Amino acid sequence: MTARSWRFASTYVIMPRENVDTDQIIPARFLTTTDRQGLGPHAFHDWRYRPDGSKNPDFVLNRLESRGAQVLVAGNNFGCGSSREHAVWALAGAGFRAVISSEFADIFRGNALVNGLLPIEVAPEILARLIANDAAGEHVVVDLETQTLTLPDGDEVRFPIPTFSRYSLLNDTDEMTFLLDASPSIGA
Repeated sequence: MTARSWRFASTYVIMPRENVDTDQIIPARFLTTTDRQGLGPHAFHDWRYRPDGSKNPDFVLNRLESRGAQVLVAGNNFGCGSSREHAVWALAGAGFRAVISSEFADIFRGNALVNGLLPIEVAPEILARLIANDAAGEHVVVDLETQTLTLPDGDEVRFPIPTFSRYSLLNDTDEMTFLLDASPSIGA
């Protein structure tokens, strides 16, 4: 199995709501599974669908220009609320590889990093530039190796990420696999 590239260009979806909590990302009624698969259609369910189950055409993820976007640009304090890992699974299942915000809840950030969703924290003025931009057809470039985000106008901004999380994502590994792979060295 080959690790996926952590340098990629993608269109992005702008959802500028602030303080989006994990219950809004994936409502509690969908937490009946321990399987990471199948939660994507329920991401932002109560905003995405009307009470009768039909798609809400006003919600950004239901718009044609949002299809195929791998990057979500969100408002400040994204992923607050409960510690449900299902929120990250739902976002990944919806096709997102990265979320950009000016602040993430700590537990959400941790869950994202161990589940292959890159939380890219940028300065509030960078987030404001992305939100103000008409994203239709615009691309950003995410490069985990260099920890840079290239904006549609070509400006490059660096983003922080813990060293081990970066290593794990780039090498498609997790803490347990890392420790097991190090067994011979630990034994010596």
